Amino acid sequence: MISNRNLIDEVLAGKALSEKEAYKILTATGSTLTSYFAGAQYLKEKYFSNNAHLCSITNAKSGHCSEDCSFCAQSSHYQTDAPVYGLKKPEDLLKDAKEADQNGHACYSIVTSGARIEPGHEFEQIETALRMIRSQTTVSPSVSIGTIDLETAQRLVAAGCKTYHHNLETARSFYPNICTTHAYEDDINTLKYAKKAGLRVCSGGIFGLGETLEQRIELGMTLRELDIDSIPINFLTPIPGTPLEGQNQLTPIDCLRVICLFRYLLPAKTITICGGREKNLRDFQSCIFMAGANGMMVGNYLTTSGRNFDMDIQLLEDAEVTVNAEAYNT
Repeated sequence: MISNRNLIDEVLAGKALSEKEAYKILTATGSTLTSYFAGAQYLKEKYFSNNAHLCSITNAKSGHCSEDCSFCAQSSHYQTDAPVYGLKKPEDLLKDAKEADQNGHACYSIVTSGARIEPGHEFEQIETALRMIRSQTTVSPSVSIGTIDLETAQRLVAAGCKTYHHNLETARSFYPNICTTHAYEDDINTLKYAKKAGLRVCSGGIFGLGETLEQRIELGMTLRELDIDSIPINFLTPIPGTPLEGQNQLTPIDCLRVICLFRYLLPAKTITICGGREKNLRDFQSCIFMAGANGMMVGNYLTTSGRNFDMDIQLLEDAEVTVNAEAYNT
């Protein structure tokens, strides 16, 4: 029996979670918290059964980014050990996609550093890679190449791209503490252009940047207002050399509270746990599915290493979760 059954019924009926109720989730403890977890798992299973999807990314162009995002190892504003190289060849991106396909990943994303990829040779290379991936694999191809306009989004669709990934990173009210080199509205517009072009839109954030609980709620409500299709949840891994290198805000239970909250805020949406889960969740990683997640990023991240793939497969088996691309809503 789920003790907060009335709340579950309201969410299933389409009633938006209130800020007051959201705050209760983020501050819940003990049996009250586990009751919220039970509700989140119920909501997840209502839309995705016990299925979960896997996704992966490739760091297709690394370093020398002009943006000053305070968490990012690839920013040219900071001195870090992040690798620096130009755009990978389409053949290499295809090779990575084939490996993702063989490992049962639902989505594979080409991610580049920098504010944007301008029209020209690099963008054409990405279009070529997308066409190759669509014709030679079964993965759903995604790209994350910074801010875009409607024409760029339409060209990506024509090349076979299915999903555009562009994180808002944090709440609008906290964003000036994280990035000053472009406006929050630029990110919002990118998501709107991608959606207008017919792309599936993937956007979430990083938690543990120093934001308040209210700002975590604010980000979730913004994503709900934008009707985002897929929400990646990341937890900060502090990078030496960046302004946030000493930040250590989260506990494993904090992370689970965030996941739980986002399932209540966005009950029918894909929620994928991505960067920072190893460091921040530690021994609680398998609990992400009980807290409402229906997906997990596997493999390496942009500049940090992920877990051994076999360990993640064992995690999924131990959690009695079935890997199924349908959980990605493709």
